[in-house]
Amino acid sequence: MIEMLRTTNSELKTKSRGFTLIEIIIVIVIAGILLPVIVAPFLASVKDSGKPEVVNIAMYLAHRRVEEFRKFQYGDATLNPIALTPYAGTGVTGYDWQWEIVLVDNNFSSSGTDVGYKRILVRVRDPENDTYEIYSVVTKFP
Repeated sequence: MIEMLRTTNSELKTKSRGFTLIEIIIVIVIAGILLPVIVAPFLASVKDSGKPEVVNIAMYLAHRRVEEFRKFQYGDATLNPIALTPYAGTGVTGYDWQWEIVLVDNNFSSSGTDVGYKRILVRVRDPENDTYEIYSVVTKFP
């Protein structure tokens, strides 16, 4: 009968599968170390999830302004060289823009003489004060 009890106790020990306190503490410590590493990038991406919309609006505004300039012929007074303007409203709340038109040479470097190229720069500032720039070149050559 004693032997039967011993067998029963050993069978109970092998059948009872639980976690010890040490194992649970180790899991908690590992989770405490890994969880911030996993969650931090996720939270950052959620925070910046609205950024693509802001970028798209800013780039749309910049392209729109460049196209407004490009509809004019090279010699039109609208395309006369102008220094970088102060920021002005775009008509879209929170977005401002500025632009400049400069004479450039065939390497697109600023030049003081007219060799047939004008570079247009449009810079848009978004509500978060990030800036986006679009460049375009207008030529007098057909």
